[in-house]
Amino acid sequence: MFIDIHCHAYRIPPPVLSFSTPEQVLERFDTLGIEKAGLLPIVSPEIYLPQTNEDILEMCEQYPDRFFPFCNVDPRALTNSSHAPLGDLLRYYKDKGCRGVGEVMPNLHIMDDLVQNLFKHCEAVGLPVIYDGSDVLKGDFGLYDDPGLPGLEHTLQRYPNLIIFGHGPVFWTEIARLETPGERGYVFQLDGGQVGRQPKGPIKEEGVVPKLMRLYPNLYGDLSDDSPRNALARDPEYGPRFLTEFQDRLFFGTDLCYPDMRIDIIPLLLDWRETGKISEEVFQKVARENAIRLFNL
Repeated sequence: MFIDIHCHAYRIPPPVLSFSTPEQVLERFDTLGIEKAGLLPIVSPEIYLPQTNEDILEMCEQYPDRFFPFCNVDPRALTNSSHAPLGDLLRYYKDKGCRGVGEVMPNLHIMDDLVQNLFKHCEAVGLPVIYDGSDVLKGDFGLYDDPGLPGLEHTLQRYPNLIIFGHGPVFWTEIARLETPGERGYVFQLDGGQVGRQPKGPIKEEGVVPKLMRLYPNLYGDLSDDSPRNALARDPEYGPRFLTEFQDRLFFGTDLCYPDMRIDIIPLLLDWRETGKISEEVFQKVARENAIRLFNL
């Protein structure tokens, strides 16, 4: 029923955090009705232990009917400069069957020359990008952008042939006008854990996300992790309209990181289909057909 464009797995579980093995992922998928998923490697060290693209390729080769690979390249790789030949790596992995790049999540400014160099090469090679964002620099992971996402907009302008997937709280909170800049994300406490909040309540005024999606056809939406579910469900009248308007550029995902992680976007989409808030056509596109088309599955 569903194709997941954003999932994580470790061939050998790391000693920290609770990442799933591919077998644990598939066991969970069978209970959720997920037929297939893109596996996204983690290569930047800000919070997780990096893994290789080869690990992802190996897991996808082991379960070719259930997984398809993404590759990932840290923008600091190959000389830590804005002239690094990252396209050489990206072409190599595209030839190996990788369908996209991500999850890009170093804690650099999205307009940093290193990050822009990566985007430039992704556009040239023809690989879509999934990135995570942050509202702070240092002490976090994800590309930093200011409130209103001006860096994302300039990137969309610079690389009009590059498909960029917005993902994570810093992106999805801006489906509505911000009440405060701090509601965009979470921060790590010095003694462990995180603090932050997701915005609640009806959407009184649209934010920049729907406006950017109307302006830039190369901006897509990744519905994985809980932030898009919250963004849609906080206003049950606006959420279905958003799904319907952008039905060709929204993609189901889980961001599954550990075996028993909650995936609340599934019951939301099923309920809205059953109650007629979204059509069967919209549901099928978001749930699987867009992924089949874009990633040539």
